[in-house]
Amino acid sequence: MLTAEQDSAARAGLSAALEAGAAILKAGGTALDAVEASVRVLEDDPLFNAGRGSVFTAEGRVECDAAIMDGRNRKAGAVAGVRSTRNPITLARAVMEQSPHVFLAGSGADAFARAHGIEAAEPGWFETTERRRQLDEILANPDAPFDVGMKYGTVGAVARDSLGHVAAATSTGGLTGKKWGRVGDSPLIGAGTYADDRAGAISCTGAGEYFIRLGVAHEIAARVRLCGEDVQAAADALIAELSGLGGKGGVIIAPARGKAGWAFNTPGMYRAMADANGAQRIAIYGDE
Repeated sequence: MLTAEQDSAARAGLSAALEAGAAILKAGGTALDAVEASVRVLEDDPLFNAGRGSVFTAEGRVECDAAIMDGRNRKAGAVAGVRSTRNPITLARAVMEQSPHVFLAGSGADAFARAHGIEAAEPGWFETTERRRQLDEILANPDAPFDVGMKYGTVGAVARDSLGHVAAATSTGGLTGKKWGRVGDSPLIGAGTYADDRAGAISCTGAGEYFIRLGVAHEIAARVRLCGEDVQAAADALIAELSGLGGKGGVIIAPARGKAGWAFNTPGMYRAMADANGAQRIAIYGDE
């Protein structure tokens, strides 16, 4: 359970991210702009495991992953192992819009950021005392289940704009104590991030290896597009399948038609939603 102070801070961060995206949509902006804006807020908030506040690798570094996808044309951009770019989600968008590629990694991704004038940050900007403590805990007990109990996961945003277009964005620091250049589902198009105007937009969080194996984000969209399933039913089915394999996590969904929502199999998931009428909902625990 979170302390009252932690609960309040988390909800404030979710509210700020929600407001950033909702303001763009209210002004007639695009879903793509909205999801980038929301994720940038979370990347700059040290409470969340993305950008500033990302967890440490086993070597004591911060390595960030991110992806963004535009449902209008299914263009996408992604980066992995980024170490010196303040907002990885903005870099992912630049890869999508300013390169012929979809996925850049490591020092090459950071070099692309510098070449395109995207704001840099020194390693110390990303690091927080709490994340260092978590790494020390992991390293002090190397035989413990990997990253057990350290549920500071991925951030993401999905949106549908006034023209009916959808977009998805996802960003993460990965797993505490990760080794060997491990990359999870977040930057993998179709696993942790997907958007298609014919179905909807999906962003995932959780045990990335399972989301990769199931291709969760694309699978949800495919079930909607090809089988005519309701997006909530498709999301619930994929989370049930995830559970059957032993995976934990959740998804947020913005359908091409109908109501946005989420599905998860954990005791809670940080989440927030706003509709076109201005109604907002912010929640953390499963029973909210």
